[in-house]
Amino acid sequence: MSSAPIRSPTLRPHRMKKDESFLGKLGGTLARKKKAKEVSDLQEEGKNAINAPMNPSAVDIHPEDTLLEENEERTMIDPNSKEDPKFKELIKVLIDWINDVLVEERIIVKQLEEDLYDGQVLQKLLEKLADRKLNVAEVTQSEIGQKQKLQTVLEAVHDLLRPHGWTIKWNVDSIHGKNLISILHLLVALAMHFRAPIRLPEHVSVQVVVVRVSMKLYKIFVRAIILDYSDFMLLERDAFDTLFDHAPDKLSVVKKSLITFVNKHLNKLNLEVTELETQFADGVYLVLLMGLLEDYFVPLHNFYLTPESFDQKVHNVSFAFELMQDGGLKKPKARPEDVVNLDLKSTLRVLYNLFTKYKNVE
Repeated sequence: MSSAPIRSPTLRPHRMKKDESFLGKLGGTLARKKKAKEVSDLQEEGKNAINAPMNPSAVDIHPEDTLLEENEERTMIDPNSKEDPKFKELIKVLIDWINDVLVEERIIVKQLEEDLYDGQVLQKLLEKLADRKLNVAEVTQSEIGQKQKLQTVLEAVHDLLRPHGWTIKWNVDSIHGKNLISILHLLVALAMHFRAPIRLPEHVSVQVVVVRVSMKLYKIFVRAIILDYSDFMLLERDAFDTLFDHAPDKLSVVKKSLITFVNKHLNKLNLEVTELETQFADGVYLVLLMGLLEDYFVPLHNFYLTPESFDQKVHNVSFAFELMQDGGLKKPKARPEDVVNLDLKSTLRVLYNLFTKYKNVE
């Protein structure tokens, strides 16, 4: 996106015609001056409104941030955005979460960009979350060593996230360059993938200042980045959040109703459910249930009848979700991984959607 010029040309009044008479000029001087001032003020106001967000004088740019190669750009968060309550809450929630995960490692994170850029903390965090050991050097002081370690850590992260449809919005250079936006995208992806017991603030909007070098000159403009993770449907509170938080005594009633509903159909295949969170976790019953509700046979080669790995179970649940959408239901407000990980609330959301549509199906 090309930026507009930083400074607009100064407005200049029209010159008087040479043949204008002295009396004409004298008689219209006051009116013209008043009118010219009104027009000038209005134009200046409009010009300021348009150019204010792009005016470099309003942004505190460090000289080092302009030392860039041709066509290179650097981004930094507008200081005003850092004071936004939702942004500060997001930072705090993530820092607290990291410190809780790494408490046994005696690691304390105080500032995300300063503590995570070299890959050391990210390595420990991923090892703890994924329960695996990475083959990297424990301590690296040189920039080359840090980037090599960071590359290994991020490749391991990508191997985990890409199969589940995550968009990668960071890289080695942005993390090592202490780009806070990239670090936030990475941490939120990890937190949501591993079902972190945290609630992220909704609709966090951040103004980012972009410095770009073009034709040996640097230009500054501002763009908004919205840290909104509603695509993953985990931030949107619904009736089940309320049920779990404020009316847990009614949970058994809901579970009983859903068990009765699913068994009404699964009994046709001599199958029976007694525990919702465990018996739907591998996705098999979900797939079979959709076939019964829509009255079709699901070919066995489309899913794993006896899944053995986590990925096979996720495949089954994802396939069941596709069948639900083919049947006219909206995308489930849960991730397949949540159902596989025995998250009762996610499983209830999925089954309740089926109950709502098919409760009268015989």
